Amino acid sequence: MSQARHSGEPSSRSPRAVRDVVFVDGVRTPFGRAGEKGIYAGTRADDLMVKCIRELLRRNPALPAARIDEVAVAATTQTGDQGLTLGRTAALLAGLPRTVPGFAIDRMCAGAMTAVTTTASGIGFGAYDVVIAGGVEHMGNHPMGSGADPNPRFMSERLVDPAALNMGNTAENLHDRFPAITKERTDAYAVASQDKLAAAYANGQIQPDLVPVATLKPGEGWTLNTVDEPPRSGTTLADLAALRTPFRAHGRVTAGNAAGLNDGATAAVLASSDAAAELGLPVRMRLVSYAYAGVEPEVMGIGPVPATEKALKNAGLTIGDIGLFEINEAFAVQVLSFLDHFGISDDDPRVNRYGGAIAVGHPLASSGVRLMNQLARQFEEDPSVRYGITTMCIGLGMGATVIWENPHHRNYATIEGAAA
Repeated sequence: MSQARHSGEPSSRSPRAVRDVVFVDGVRTPFGRAGEKGIYAGTRADDLMVKCIRELLRRNPALPAARIDEVAVAATTQTGDQGLTLGRTAALLAGLPRTVPGFAIDRMCAGAMTAVTTTASGIGFGAYDVVIAGGVEHMGNHPMGSGADPNPRFMSERLVDPAALNMGNTAENLHDRFPAITKERTDAYAVASQDKLAAAYANGQIQPDLVPVATLKPGEGWTLNTVDEPPRSGTTLADLAALRTPFRAHGRVTAGNAAGLNDGATAAVLASSDAAAELGLPVRMRLVSYAYAGVEPEVMGIGPVPATEKALKNAGLTIGDIGLFEINEAFAVQVLSFLDHFGISDDDPRVNRYGGAIAVGHPLASSGVRLMNQLARQFEEDPSVRYGITTMCIGLGMGATVIWENPHHRNYATIEGAAA
């Protein structure tokens, strides 16, 4: 201990400054349908992750691989080809220098989002300059909940409602809590999601962030997968009305107004603003604030509401400051509960401009970076928007929100309240 500290005198060392964190680039594999007929049947999850890491390096030749300080990879089921400290193994498999460390992380659906915010905190603190963060979920190889052994106390001591361990049941519970969110509204929202994704594909807005993945299946040979498998363009309200409600007799949640079971991987490069400038890396977004919140597990879909309120408060912003919303569509009722809370209409043009997970798929831990990719591209297209959010609900009763600033906006990074 120094003499100054020992004597009770203040240290002469200046306070540590928090550094700006920027989103440099993000990519993802095309998302597939889980199961034997899906495009990634027979493909390893870690190989999907490797594709993303290699593509990031290919797209950003100004980034020396040795400058990557950390690789954080999320997976909900961390076993088999999604186990063995996935961030480190994926880094090695991708050919990064052995000096580059890595780790695995799990926050269920918000895994990739947590990988981003955790490493971003390290950048802000000064521990890292450049990181790769992302997530992967191969739900064909690892069905949701496979191998899990919930503690019997959850049930015996009634710590949570039994419905909390089944996400579809939690969505039905959300319908119960908000009866104004009818099945007709959720089906209409789902049809719009399909239509918006189809339009985004037609406009070439999805393809730039996709990593082509070659797969080999016995008897079929090699296939180069360049587009998402889950979308069902042309879906109508009549189509959705005919679907069964698997979670409750005469319920409201169907396979048509919820995300499916999917396989896919995502990854992003984050950096300090100084490191990005030094290396000549693009800046596609600046991280403004983020927050996680807990809610009752049996209505986990409401989680984005308190998480967003918390993130807005941390940033010194209001919901009126947000010009773009990327909300993960685990279930339509979950999105609509968020919109209703903040007084946003179901068809507000600021919300999920390219469609969402109901159409494109939701490979659990990977989805957070997909939201960021889409927001970054929308920022480029619309410099009139200054702030946007990426938000999602999380199993077992949580929500996550990240607020981003558009570097193309005329007031980017200028002083404005607590947000700068």
